[in-house]
Amino acid sequence: KSNFLAFGIIEKWPKWEKRIVNINGERFSGKSHLANIFQSKSKALLLNSNDLDEEIFKKIKLYDSIIIDDFKKDINEKLIYSIFNLIDQDNKFLLINSLKPINEIKFKLPDMISRSKNCLFAKIDSPDDDLLFAIIIKNFSDRQIKLEKKIIEFIINRIDRSYSKIYEFIYKIDELSLKKKKPINLKTI
Repeated sequence: KSNFLAFGIIEKWPKWEKRIVNINGERFSGKSHLANIFQSKSKALLLNSNDLDEEIFKKIKLYDSIIIDDFKKDINEKLIYSIFNLIDQDNKFLLINSLKPINEIKFKLPDMISRSKNCLFAKIDSPDDDLLFAIIIKNFSDRQIKLEKKIIEFIINRIDRSYSKIYEFIYKIDELSLKKKKPINLKTI
């Protein structure tokens, strides 16, 4: 449920209501995963916001769909404004992943302020219990750790509903179990 809207937008491509989509959510919420799905579907050029410079326009011209992952508030405003214009002029698609909605970023360029509001927005919400269960199972499974259902339920009832806190918790438990060289139990949790 937490990423239903964002996933729906990705699935709807190329019939988007607007050519620029902004998916926002906290770290580890699945924005990059959704971008990878979009990239596979649309053959998009995937860029990190750190990759953006004047030379990028040559690459962007070759693609109909572009992804800017990890959009930051300190991005070069003139450059991003030019990218927005290119997307509009050439009827391209742009997917932007960011921690917060880009229309909440305090841009200095007045044109960028108005452009940042003319996007389709999808927020990835905090995980519910079902998603928490799946995240915990998957991450421990990736580490070859099998947990009893009662331990997972114990964790779900006590953990902070934040993607980054969940990943931090899993990392610390894995580290602790490796140090102790013992299976994870309720006492460890």
